[in-house]
Amino acid sequence: MRIVIAGGHGKIALLLSEALTRRGDEVASLIRNPAHASEVVAAGARPVPIDLEDAAVTQVATAVAGADAVVFAAGAGPGSTADRKYTVDRDGSVLLAEGAEQAKVRRFVQISAMGTDRTPDPARGEVWAAYLEAKRQAEEDLRARDLDWTVLRPGRLTDDPGTGSVTLVEAPGEYGAVPRADVAAVIAEMLGAGTTFGRTLELVSGPTDIARAVAEV
Repeated sequence: MRIVIAGGHGKIALLLSEALTRRGDEVASLIRNPAHASEVVAAGARPVPIDLEDAAVTQVATAVAGADAVVFAAGAGPGSTADRKYTVDRDGSVLLAEGAEQAKVRRFVQISAMGTDRTPDPARGEVWAAYLEAKRQAEEDLRARDLDWTVLRPGRLTDDPGTGSVTLVEAPGEYGAVPRADVAAVIAEMLGAGTTFGRTLELVSGPTDIARAVAEV
């Protein structure tokens, strides 16, 4: 398979690139900063410099043309403003979905977040609230499109080693944590299976082998 990952320098994206290339898939990673290209190459992917905050839909369509699937793994990241939650986490996903439609790439996996359908904790501040609202709006946009989409909402992300076992359920699920490595492994499994089309799923650590969790969801 040929996979295009937006936000290709992110932690989950790099782990996903390694998992996909290890099994023989071809990966192209869209990155905003060309200085990150060497890390993307080290993960096995081909870097494609493109800034989703500034790109035209035709540029994105060209970048994803010929792919079997696209994965939205981009995010404004820690320390960013509330405004950038919308321009990256929401608008970036919308732009990638538009590009996929234009390029006739049907498979689309969007990494979202648990909590998008709940009232945010006021104690976490306006940036956190903006992040969840941006993700919620991105989800709504994707669900309205004629794509083979999956929305994946991981719980609290950790850098712990992957366990290979998770709990993957239709939203809403019980909140918890999950290693980024297991998130990447779940996405890799999803890309080769049709069991998650049109589904909004929540992911935390759990007792079920990843391949079985994806097959049975």
